[in-house]
Amino acid sequence: MKYLDVRLSQPDRMLHPMQRFIRETGAVRYEELQAWNVDARAPDLEYELFYVEADREPYEEALDIVDSIRWYDLTPVDDDAFYLYVCQETRDEDVRWREAFAALDLVVVPPVVYDSTAAFSMTVVGTGENLRAMLDGLPDEIDVTVRTIGEYDRLHAPLVDDLTDRQLEAVAAAVDVGYFDVPREGGVDEVAAELGCASSTASTLLQKAQARVMRRLVRRYGRERAIHDSAGR
Repeated sequence: MKYLDVRLSQPDRMLHPMQRFIRETGAVRYEELQAWNVDARAPDLEYELFYVEADREPYEEALDIVDSIRWYDLTPVDDDAFYLYVCQETRDEDVRWREAFAALDLVVVPPVVYDSTAAFSMTVVGTGENLRAMLDGLPDEIDVTVRTIGEYDRLHAPLVDDLTDRQLEAVAAAVDVGYFDVPREGGVDEVAAELGCASSTASTLLQKAQARVMRRLVRRYGRERAIHDSAGR
């Protein structure tokens, strides 16, 4: 079973209005599509669940003027994050690129993560032949970046997806030298030697990587567990 991590960047004319909002306003710090479904009774309707870290008021104002959105519901996580459950009409612009997946034995593994440019990254699972067919079938105007491909083992992807390649390289080096072992076997100097950089650079890379992963871990799982534990008392 093969997997493909791919980043797709659409031209302006293909962007959903909320993608354009991400690209143009800077109000969205992080957004991911967690689940989706097409209504079998009305194939032109789709239901989606997003997790969003953004300024809520301007985000909701943008939602209110999107013609394709039938209705939506926002559920706050905290002051900076919320879930968005939305029903919207399927746009012709989306049908075009989704056709690259049609009639292929492929599975998109959530989440689909949007970056600050409104491009989105996703993991697709299937045979090598079908993955190649998908890439060949995408419209030429979509910029495609294949990030990784191999045997599917991506349980870590949702947590580290927003790390830079260099930060992830630093974490890998730290694991190799025993930086995370208890007791610690290797220090920052050993990580720096593996990376071929100054110790201060290695330290900064590790701190930024750990901060991003820990924030994501707490936001995604920590609060949910705290709420669950509180309810059980």
